[in-house]
Amino acid sequence: MKFLDQSKIYIKSGGGGDGCMSFRREKCVEFGGPDGGNGGRGGHVLIEAIGGLNTLIDYRYKQHFKGGRGGHGMGKNRTGAKGADIYLKVPVGTQIFDEDYGVMLADLTEEGQVVMMLEGGHPGTGNAAFKSSVNQAPRRTTPGGPAEEMWIWLRLKLMADAGMVGLPNAGKSTFVSAVSRAKPKIADYPFTTLKPQLGVVFVDQREFVVADIPGLIAGAHEGHGLGDRFLGHIERCNTILHMIDATGEDIVDAYKTIRHELDSYGGGLSEKKEVIGLNKCDALDDELIEMLSNELRAVTDSPIVPISAVTRFGIDEMLRALLENIDQAHNAEGYTSERPGYYDLDDDAEVIEKPQEGGWSPI
Repeated sequence: MKFLDQSKIYIKSGGGGDGCMSFRREKCVEFGGPDGGNGGRGGHVLIEAIGGLNTLIDYRYKQHFKGGRGGHGMGKNRTGAKGADIYLKVPVGTQIFDEDYGVMLADLTEEGQVVMMLEGGHPGTGNAAFKSSVNQAPRRTTPGGPAEEMWIWLRLKLMADAGMVGLPNAGKSTFVSAVSRAKPKIADYPFTTLKPQLGVVFVDQREFVVADIPGLIAGAHEGHGLGDRFLGHIERCNTILHMIDATGEDIVDAYKTIRHELDSYGGGLSEKKEVIGLNKCDALDDELIEMLSNELRAVTDSPIVPISAVTRFGIDEMLRALLENIDQAHNAEGYTSERPGYYDLDDDAEVIEKPQEGGWSPI
């Protein structure tokens, strides 16, 4: 499956059905009069976050989505059918922006959340609803409400507990393949990773998710290399795994380069706790490993763990260090498992109880 983390789509709700003007007069049947029915409401446009997805590729080849139009009212007091609601399935972690990409309309961070983007047109009223003792033959009806339409941007930020950053060829993909069942592309040339990869890691009978993004280079925030576009996937992570190639020419300069890019990007990345992985230590002796670790300790207070993703040396210690940061982040945020619910943009994203049966009903 191809990876796509942003897409622009057009959505339109269904218009409401018109009310009907009708009169009944049958031979030998009393109580004739107006019997025009109401129209049906238009279909809503809703976006739902579901599990099991990690890409927006479904919106690469189809960009237009429209709710069903409500049916018109008919004689014999028949109400028009409701327009079909349309549900757009997106991965957990999807953000919704307006057409100008300037205002975030919704942020779906929990599986099962639903946001109503556009409300269907209200139903029209038939003439039977206007009859009274002083107006026994009304010829008044109301049309159905108009449809709403807009362009929106969908942007996916992967939901992971730990995010990996580092220069190209630091061994990030090798690490992911060693600690999880993910099978990223691994080669001996830079930028083998062209899209984010997710891996589920198990340690001490616990599990968490690690995200690997393409390597950064100096000037990434200015568009060099693959740029810093994929750093958005690290914003939601609780901790950062900073992978450094221990066989590189200057590991301190490599560390400072990545930290500068994180600071330049913003988004709170510079404040996140990190664990430094000194990778490829299988090619070094213990004395050299200790010397390199001391060089890094002179410029950072973050934990430094010598590892080798190929031989799995130090892997368990690294995972435990990440898990400790993740637990601390959860405790600081008062982490709880929120109840999935519906969100209505018109009510300031208030959580609404998700109906068990009968579908969605407008507020």
